[in-house]
Amino acid sequence: MGLAIISPGKNIDAWIQNFKSLDPTVQIQVYPEITDYAAVDAVLLWNHPPGLLNEFPNLKLICSMGAGVDHILKDPALPKDVPITRIVDEKLTWTMTNYVIMGVLNHHRQYERYQQQQQQKVWNMTNPELEVRIGILGVGALGHDIADKLQYMGFPVVGFGNSPKTLAYPYYFGDQLQDFLSQINVLVCMLPLTPKTEGFLNLQLFEKCTPGTFLINVARGKHLIERDLLLALDKSYLSGALLDVFHEEPLLSNHPFWEDSRIRITPHIASVTNPSAAAPQVLDNYHRMKKSQPLINQINRIKGY
Repeated sequence: MGLAIISPGKNIDAWIQNFKSLDPTVQIQVYPEITDYAAVDAVLLWNHPPGLLNEFPNLKLICSMGAGVDHILKDPALPKDVPITRIVDEKLTWTMTNYVIMGVLNHHRQYERYQQQQQQKVWNMTNPELEVRIGILGVGALGHDIADKLQYMGFPVVGFGNSPKTLAYPYYFGDQLQDFLSQINVLVCMLPLTPKTEGFLNLQLFEKCTPGTFLINVARGKHLIERDLLLALDKSYLSGALLDVFHEEPLLSNHPFWEDSRIRITPHIASVTNPSAAAPQVLDNYHRMKKSQPLINQINRIKGY
């Protein structure tokens, strides 16, 4: 039995090299050149074709190539009783936190304003900083690290999540969204993508924000209703946005975000899985599955993360 890698359009050479160096005995097949579906008992996925997993009669483990699993759970024909695991990587957390801190600092110190003043040869020292009060939507492993580091830097931080938690900073959950939004003027979306959170960043939410709130979305593109962002900017509910994720990637060349000066975009690079760090986790779970041992980083299908 062995492992199948299914990731259409993605270069997986580094994954294969790491697997072979770590355990040369593991048999690896790569989609679409899979010749023996019955010989596969574990799959490593990123954006697999819906329904494909039912072609594997002996499947016992599904592994995500990244921290997110929404790309797996959206498959309506997903096998029901097969456990799903995700990647938890300190480097992935580190790069995500650094990206959000970069966005917060650029907004706080008005970097774009000074870039424009340099081009215009304007020397204006007035109001060099914006007051920021940061709210983190979703304080799982990644969101909590962001909040922790920002708080260490001296920024006021507030968290919001789905269930009660005891944290070192103010935290709201459930129906306390309005209380959360009233405390902040920088909103960072770190939510997992589930049926409940899809479209969470919408005009109705933006209307409840402190006027002029700045949005940072590094979670998933489908959290944001894109036309609502433009309306919220026009109505001054929001002052600007930094976006790393989008409904359709790459972003279409005629998309209005490209030329909107209030929006800054990056090409989904806030945090990228490192195969050298992730491959050992996949192999560890593979061997745990073979020995019927508890898996690491297994997700809860009901919660969606």
